[in-house]
Amino acid sequence: MIPYLLRLVVKAAVTLFAIVTVTFVATRLSGNPIDTFLGEGLTEEGRQALISYFELDRSLWHQYLAYLRGVLSGEFGLSFVDRRPVTTVVAERLWPSGQLLLASVALTVAVSLPLGVLAAVYRRSWIGSAVMVVAFTGYAVPSFVLAIVMVLTFSYWLNWLPVVGNGTWAHFIMPTIAMSGVLVAALTRFTRNAMLDVLGQDFIRTARAKGLRETRVVLKHGLGNASITVISVIGLQIAGLAAAGSVVVESIFSWPGVGQMLVNAAILRDYPVLQFGVIAVAVAVVAINMLTDIAYALADPRIRLARA
Repeated sequence: MIPYLLRLVVKAAVTLFAIVTVTFVATRLSGNPIDTFLGEGLTEEGRQALISYFELDRSLWHQYLAYLRGVLSGEFGLSFVDRRPVTTVVAERLWPSGQLLLASVALTVAVSLPLGVLAAVYRRSWIGSAVMVVAFTGYAVPSFVLAIVMVLTFSYWLNWLPVVGNGTWAHFIMPTIAMSGVLVAALTRFTRNAMLDVLGQDFIRTARAKGLRETRVVLKHGLGNASITVISVIGLQIAGLAAAGSVVVESIFSWPGVGQMLVNAAILRDYPVLQFGVIAVAVAVVAINMLTDIAYALADPRIRLARA
């Protein structure tokens, strides 16, 4: 097991190094940030002074080496716009994004697992068909489309829910549903397929032959064994949700999280904030994937023996 954990750590380190490098190069290709966030009215002397202050007049190679040294030492520089350490700027946005992500994951698990079990148990009835129709429909609707439809329906026409901010519980409803919509559909399908595979096994027939209640057979023996596959899917989907879903949803609802911050930093070419924000998201995604792999290995003895 220890060699397997070491391989995971090495893979994570290589992945993060590649992300740091690609992010650095991509931000520098977007142009000079000084002209973007200061606009017109800046004298040439002032412009050159700011370029020199932020060391943008140095070669790309020197900027890259300086940035790597900063990353390794924990110094990520100052925001071009706020003139504050980027760690402070990003730290202020982590908790709102974390709240939204936790709410979305909780809603996803609470809805998709029961629906997946129902679709598997009642696969030959209208209940299973209805669940799968809803799942395929949700899978086909992107999160931004669902968000826009909810804004038009519940805010603009009905005036039931607020759109901007995160001040009350009502602000959570639409962003949470928008973020978890596709995830609920995907996890419902995976749960159904995993349950169908397990319910056809011999030990399920043996459990029924012993006279165990169907509820116990389905939930303990069926869902318990299907959870190995479901855990891996949940981890991968959460990682994708943290990486992409938050950017889209937070931008639409003006949610004061990391996703909205990354969009604003990209528009203003605030390199330090954008770079550190991407690194923070990448670390979260890599950590989630690592924990998923570890949980998957611990849940299945065969995997644990094969990767020991």
